[in-house]
Amino acid sequence: MKKSEWSDKELIEILKEMPKVKDYRDPRDIYQNLSPKKRRTFLWLLPGIASVAALFLLFLIASNIIDNNQHSLEKLKEDTTSSRELARENQGTGNGINNAGILKDQSETPKTKVTKETSFQTAVYGDNNLQDGKVLIFWIPDGVQDQNLIPVATIVNTEKNKNWLSLFNENMARLKEKEWGLSDYYPLNASLRLDKSERKVIVDVPDDHTYGQGSKQETLFINMLKRNISSNSEVKQIKFTTNGKSGIELGNYGVVEEIDIKDEKKHAYFFYYPEGSNIPFLVPSPSVYKDINTAFDAMTGDIEEYRLERSLVPSFAINHVSIVDKKLLLTLNDNTKLKDDQMTVWSLEAVLLTAKEFGFEQVLVTNPPISNIGSFDLTREINVPLAPNLREIQ
Repeated sequence: MKKSEWSDKELIEILKEMPKVKDYRDPRDIYQNLSPKKRRTFLWLLPGIASVAALFLLFLIASNIIDNNQHSLEKLKEDTTSSRELARENQGTGNGINNAGILKDQSETPKTKVTKETSFQTAVYGDNNLQDGKVLIFWIPDGVQDQNLIPVATIVNTEKNKNWLSLFNENMARLKEKEWGLSDYYPLNASLRLDKSERKVIVDVPDDHTYGQGSKQETLFINMLKRNISSNSEVKQIKFTTNGKSGIELGNYGVVEEIDIKDEKKHAYFFYYPEGSNIPFLVPSPSVYKDINTAFDAMTGDIEEYRLERSLVPSFAINHVSIVDKKLLLTLNDNTKLKDDQMTVWSLEAVLLTAKEFGFEQVLVTNPPISNIGSFDLTREINVPLAPNLREIQ
């Protein structure tokens, strides 16, 4: 090819002098003239790319949420465990509790042992200074799923010509269920009175009562009445009326006029911790046990379904049980290092309450590795409690 005689500069000048060329076609006409095959390929790729991008973005978001939730659950579990362990350590350091059952620090210097002045007992004992007071027991549903009935004891002032049921009715409204972390169940929407022979409790409900709404409410209502009456009296029968008329309508039971009360025993006592509290309630197991050895074995583990935690700490290792009349003799393992701390005080109380369930009046540790746990003297027989979970309402 012959080399051009024009220089670059000359070519630029010539191009500038040429007339301008303008395309007057509509852009849509130009687009229509594109290859259909290429256009279809391009349009098909767009949603595919968008879908892949959306899936990738969703994967990133989901992974982040899962990671955050897992981290939150692990952190909550860690915080809860740390809080409980710290509380258990503090419970042996001279701390006290408020009426809500929340541990409160009363000592700047932690102590390794508890004393008669610093240990906290949950139950009521015969050596408590009752004076003219009477012990009443109220069975209160737990504040979570109402699976457990929590026995709460209180000491009320007695008055002449007032029987136990009159005192029970008067003090229902004074209970501090929410403050204790339990269900706000009292006062009952019913009137309770003794018949003239005092062999029956007559329970009268209004026409609009809600105790028959669902099997759970019905069972809870019936069991609550049975426990309250059997714990505070020798009455063995309940008679129901509705606005003065015989019977009560309960969906799953039908019309119920009377029920018998059987004083069911042989329960084991476990720890129940309300939300926000480091102080356990001592609660009887939902099932009964054939003998006290089986009950003690069960108390070394949890009942997760009912949120009941073990009440026998590992250091309280029972090796052998024997019986003399109504006295229970406990022999601990030879290598047992029993601790003089608050958790062991509560474990001993669980043992005493369980012993009472099986008809024993005293418990004696035959080979105590230490002489005292809090205010309990292990070198002597210990009387079982009158009632568990003492709380003040007056």
